[in-house]
Amino acid sequence: MKPDDKLKKCPRCNAQHVCVPDNIETCQCKISLQTETLEFLQETYFDCLCNDCLMYFDALIVEIKSESFPTKPSMLKEDIHYYLEGGKWVFTERYHALRGHCCGSGCRHCVYGYDNKS
Repeated sequence: MKPDDKLKKCPRCNAQHVCVPDNIETCQCKISLQTETLEFLQETYFDCLCNDCLMYFDALIVEIKSESFPTKPSMLKEDIHYYLEGGKWVFTERYHALRGHCCGSGCRHCVYGYDNKS
C-alpha cells in the first residue's frame, strides 16, 4: 500500500479494500460495469464499494433490466420481492432496485445504501 492509498471498509459488506481515488488506473475497483449500473450507483448513498459488491450490483441491474416494478399486491412474488418475518412483509434488495429510487425510510434491505440512523 502506498502512502496516498486509503484502506477503506465497503459500506455494504464491510470488507476492507484499498481505495486510490487520485489514480483510478491503479485502484482495485477498475472493473468494467454496465452503463445502467454506473447510472444506478450514482443514485446511491454508497461511498467506495469493494469489487464483490460492484459485481453484485452489475449482475442485479442486468437481471432486473427486463422486469417491471410490481404495482399491485398480486404481482409480488414471495422470496423474490419480499419475505415474511413475524407476520410482516420485508422487501428485498431486488424489490427496492425495481422501484427505481430510495424512499428514505431506512429499509432493512435498501439497495441504495440509505441509513437513517446516521
